[in-house]
Amino acid sequence: MQSILLILLLQLIYVPLLTLRTIFLVKNITSLAAIIGIAEMFIYVFGLSLVFNGDQSVLAMIVYAVGFGLGMFVGTRIEQKLAIGYVYVTINTQSRNAELIQVLRDSGFAVTIFVGEGRDSARYKYEILAKRNREKELFTIVEQLEPKAFVISYEPKSFKGGFLVERMKRKIENQ
Repeated sequence: MQSILLILLLQLIYVPLLTLRTIFLVKNITSLAAIIGIAEMFIYVFGLSLVFNGDQSVLAMIVYAVGFGLGMFVGTRIEQKLAIGYVYVTINTQSRNAELIQVLRDSGFAVTIFVGEGRDSARYKYEILAKRNREKELFTIVEQLEPKAFVISYEPKSFKGGFLVERMKRKIENQ
């Protein structure tokens, strides 16, 4: 029974590492992904050896599979909490909302505003690049101050230059 519980525990460690490694690779954080990959493979091989060398191989395989599913859930939750990376948010409104713009800027969000032509009238488009861990905060502000706004959020793969990049460079230099 001890080996069965160990298999479950190993899967609950292995699969979140697999999830994080994959996300780090997608976000081009390769050195951290490589380190996680080493730990991941050690756990994987050790876990499989327990499954195939144990006396309760059918039960061990079932626990291995269940642990994999639970590990996916845990790994996804960990990644959501870490919220690594950035989001590019576009907000569309029917009128210019000076209060929304000011609150967003006071909250540290860089906002660029465009005026466009909608079907029936002018539309206002606000573009914001923010850290992913601030996305919910941004959505909350918009919901409070412009509940009818149309909001879209994307994860940019890469970006260069601009206000946010300059601010990040200054923070690194001052550390």
